[in-house]
Amino acid sequence: MTIHLTANASLLDSPATFQRAVYQIHSVGHALPLVEWAFIFLPILFHGLFGLIIIQGAVVNTGSYSYANNVRYVLQRASGLIAFVFILGHVFHMHGWFHFDSWMQAIVEPLGGAQFRPFNAASTLGQAMHGVVIPVLYAIGLSACVYHLANGIWTMGITWGAWTSPAGQKRANWVAGIIGVGLAGLSAAALIGATTVDVPAAIKAEDAMYHARVEAAIVPPSPHKRAASGEHP
Repeated sequence: MTIHLTANASLLDSPATFQRAVYQIHSVGHALPLVEWAFIFLPILFHGLFGLIIIQGAVVNTGSYSYANNVRYVLQRASGLIAFVFILGHVFHMHGWFHFDSWMQAIVEPLGGAQFRPFNAASTLGQAMHGVVIPVLYAIGLSACVYHLANGIWTMGITWGAWTSPAGQKRANWVAGIIGVGLAGLSAAALIGATTVDVPAAIKAEDAMYHARVEAAIVPPSPHKRAASGEHP
């Protein structure tokens, strides 16, 4: 999450900076799907599905016991559910989950998914984030992710016995709070960058970078990683 947000926040510098970050990610070539599934998708699916099992046994009793930690217990589970739904929607919106032609043509494209193209990174991201509804949904989803991670670090420490004393828990509150504020700022920067992209200028920069890399044999010709607007010679 931190790496992903940092890369997206680089849009505030320029579309070219963001595109360079995306090129670096895709430099692993054919190993990228393996890396994504092994270190991103499968861990998130495991965490999310296991979290759904935990939520089923959750007891919401903040009306009777309105202690701060009890409220955090409820918010941790609520934010986890929102974050899981958001991540599934985000991956579908930007990547379509899977890249099989039949799946893309029958399901993804009619529903407006797979908007992102890695070699037209800033421009396609900016186009995908147009309007008001989508950025608002992303703001809600990112807020849930930030809270769930920051508060989850505090909870994890108690579960694993890292901080069990009142003094230790107070110190951990500060650590979790600082992490949460930092991630919230990073999320805001990424969201602002994505929603304020100058699309025509971004396309121009992306085209120049792509053709320079193809001519230098740094990347192979990759029309499937390009948007229709960027396929012109």
